[in-house]
Amino acid sequence: MIKIYGIPNCDTVKKARKWLEANNVDYAFHDYKKEGADPDRLARWADQAGWEVLLNKRGTTFRKLDDADKQDIDLTKAVELMAEHPSMIKRPVAEYDADTNGGAGLLVGFKEDEWSAVFS
Repeated sequence: MIKIYGIPNCDTVKKARKWLEANNVDYAFHDYKKEGADPDRLARWADQAGWEVLLNKRGTTFRKLDDADKQDIDLTKAVELMAEHPSMIKRPVAEYDADTNGGAGLLVGFKEDEWSAVFS
């Protein structure tokens, strides 16, 4: 099963969902605004993809943080910030079964060529 994490009104999330539907890919959607962001899951993603990839520093939510919150970011601080402010998580995040042994695959952000390679 594929699970997409994001915010429904995000343009990139909309593109990804539209692409999945156009390619007849079944998925479940997790809305950060309604369901929140689990810190344990964020930590796993950060281990897998790198917190630097996962934390969106270009968005307005990050830019509005106090300067102290923007300093000395490491894995722990990044996970705390993303759990507290899910809008700081790069979107969308796609979790999927990568192999028959239950290994999880992860895509961060929407790049059509990457998604085609995994889901087509």
